[in-house]
Amino acid sequence: MVDKNQTTKIISLTKYGIQNATINYQLSSQQLHDETIKKGQGKESSTGALAVNTGEFTGRSPKDRFIVKDEITEDKIWWGDINIPFSSEKFDALYDKVAEYLSEKELYVRDSYVCADDNYKLNIRVINEYPWSNMFSYNMFLRPTEKELEGFDPEWLVVNAPGFMSVADEDGTRQHNFAILNFTKKIALIGGTGYTGEIKKGIFSALNFILPVFKNTLPMHCSANVGEKGDTAIFFGLSGTGKTTLSADPDRKLIGDDEHGWTAENTVFNFEGGCYAKVIDLSEENEPEIYHAIKPGAILENIIMDENGEVDFNDTSITPNTRVSYPIYHIDNIQVPSIGRNPKNIFFLTADAFGVLPPISKLTPGQAAYHFISGYTAKVAGTEEGIDEPLPSFSACFGAPFMPLHPTKYAEMLSKKMQEADVNVWLINTGWTGGSYGVGKRMKLKYTRAMITAALEGDLDNITFKKHPIFGLKIPQSCTNVPSEVLNPKDTWLDKEGYDVKAKELSASFKKNFEQFEEYANEEILAGAPC
Repeated sequence: MVDKNQTTKIISLTKYGIQNATINYQLSSQQLHDETIKKGQGKESSTGALAVNTGEFTGRSPKDRFIVKDEITEDKIWWGDINIPFSSEKFDALYDKVAEYLSEKELYVRDSYVCADDNYKLNIRVINEYPWSNMFSYNMFLRPTEKELEGFDPEWLVVNAPGFMSVADEDGTRQHNFAILNFTKKIALIGGTGYTGEIKKGIFSALNFILPVFKNTLPMHCSANVGEKGDTAIFFGLSGTGKTTLSADPDRKLIGDDEHGWTAENTVFNFEGGCYAKVIDLSEENEPEIYHAIKPGAILENIIMDENGEVDFNDTSITPNTRVSYPIYHIDNIQVPSIGRNPKNIFFLTADAFGVLPPISKLTPGQAAYHFISGYTAKVAGTEEGIDEPLPSFSACFGAPFMPLHPTKYAEMLSKKMQEADVNVWLINTGWTGGSYGVGKRMKLKYTRAMITAALEGDLDNITFKKHPIFGLKIPQSCTNVPSEVLNPKDTWLDKEGYDVKAKELSASFKKNFEQFEEYANEEILAGAPC
């Protein structure tokens, strides 16, 4: 069927087993916005953004993520609770059922690519059941030009069918939803869930296998920006630690907010063409770049708004995981193309709800590898059902759910690149100070920004550092625009003995978590552990 806006290219889905579908190919963002509202699947906010409800699932479902176990993957994937094996036979049978389900339906098809560096570019075709899912694909993947579309040859296929429910006993799934990667057939198959994050994380999980195995490139779950002098900064961090917020610096150009590759040529490139940010408690004052990106072309997920389209960003009645996706050009200060060179600083972000870790500390190479493999943050009450008090949370490489290889493979690559590039590595605690969650307060964003700015500008290169007695981290004793009493976490606690108890408890959690990696770690990495 002829596209209504961008191209007259005619495509067919019969080679994918999908018969007699009405194909909406390469629709514009505005058209997909209008289609969604017309079908009663979304509403428009007061700022012109599209607001949708993703249904039963408002986040990823890690236990329903599978990888087909075959000749390509059998000896390379880190199989277990994160990378769950799926048989080729079951995949083929399930794929055929999904293709039959999508046949004769109205579908939305988009050709895109990932990896901003042309040397690593991967063409993908996305087939969506819903128009807003296709709009998400427009936002999050890189957008080819009309000329590029003329000879477009997709290498990977993403099939997204939220309305299809699998039958666990027949199909080999755990329940009715699933996200499955097949590296031999180069297909990401998603069904039973409307959560759009599964679309982007499916193809990026594939890149986390393809790039290190075949391209000698380190994939990173991180954000990145670049300064006026061309120095690139990399920000690792799990959801809720400030990765998107802190990389959107008005004084530095944004490369990307979530997924990047670090090449053998010492360049850093963005995988994607957009941003997918949390909007819980969003305010114009604290996060102006994200706040102003919520305009026509953006998609708000699972938020609450009134009859006038005014959004209540503090309302978590649907989920604390409220989100917005938008194309990267909604941010004014971006790097074009999305490639940086000369990495000089790496920041590991953690939201320590125990108030134990310093707000900024400098890491040795061994500590950097140890904390990278650990991937620590904390879960607080209300983020997940059943959590009443802070709990330590570890996700290897700050992105274990998306890492098909063993974490030490990525850590080895990172250590090598850090040494070759002579980068500084910093641990940043965006969590609590003055006590644990419920007693202390969240670290002020303006202080965190000031500390990161000081590190980027070299202001911390020649100052006095003090070693943390339990974690061994080097704590700066002064920092521009930050009160000195904030820098040492114990100084912010009224109960000094209570601080020591919490610090030792967190140290024990680190060591307990790292037991699974000890046999793969060298002496330098093991020396990076807390006491």
